[in-house]
Amino acid sequence: MNRVQPDNNPISRRSPATFSVGNAILTITGIAVLAATIFTMWTPANLFSDRMQNMYEIWQIQATVTFPTPTQLPPARIGIVAGHYGNDSGAVCPDGYTEMEANLKIATLVVQKLKAAGYTVDLLEEFDDRLSQYRGMALVSIHNDSCEYVNDEASGFKVASPTDNAFVERSERLEKCLIHRYQTITGLPFHINTITPDMTSYHTFNEIHTETTAAIIETGFLNLDQDIIRNHPDTISDGIVAGIECFIRRESIPNDFQLVTP
Repeated sequence: MNRVQPDNNPISRRSPATFSVGNAILTITGIAVLAATIFTMWTPANLFSDRMQNMYEIWQIQATVTFPTPTQLPPARIGIVAGHYGNDSGAVCPDGYTEMEANLKIATLVVQKLKAAGYTVDLLEEFDDRLSQYRGMALVSIHNDSCEYVNDEASGFKVASPTDNAFVERSERLEKCLIHRYQTITGLPFHINTITPDMTSYHTFNEIHTETTAAIIETGFLNLDQDIIRNHPDTISDGIVAGIECFIRRESIPNDFQLVTP
């Protein structure tokens, strides 16, 4: 009887399971090599759509942009002219009281109140050197009318803006704000019929920068309105401040407010 010799050939001893695992490894390796080859042949423009590529490029650019730190805007600058101050007395009353005194008192109060509200304010003389090309959000010149008795209708205030103006809409708004707020607070009538070319062509209008919105106000008549002018300048200054803030804050003005015109 012949003895069966053991099979020493390793191939003949390999099991079916071992063969399947080997084939799987070879297959996976081949796919990986093929995928890597294809991927290296493609560019981002091939891999993504044009839109995605553009978004990627924009993101890269924005990532390198540095934005400045926000800074707080400076407060609005306002010019207040005390009529006749630094030049002459203006109208003079029989007791020696002058228009310049009244103007300066009122202007000083206006400046103080505006500064307290956070504005940058300049108190200016009648012919102040700073008026040349003065730049500000607004400029108001404060005056008063004659101390002589004219008639019983010589009472009330006047407001005027420049006749020649590059920014008519802004000037009209400042004018209307002053008229409405001043009339409401002081109770004085708007004396439109006695506004003169000296007001609409006021010299300061031609000296300041064209972008500065300006107006002139005569707060009352030093004769019939002397009580409020001399004894209640706080009320007068409140009316002017309210008018200026109405303009700066773009507050509403009633379309139907009555202009009392003697």
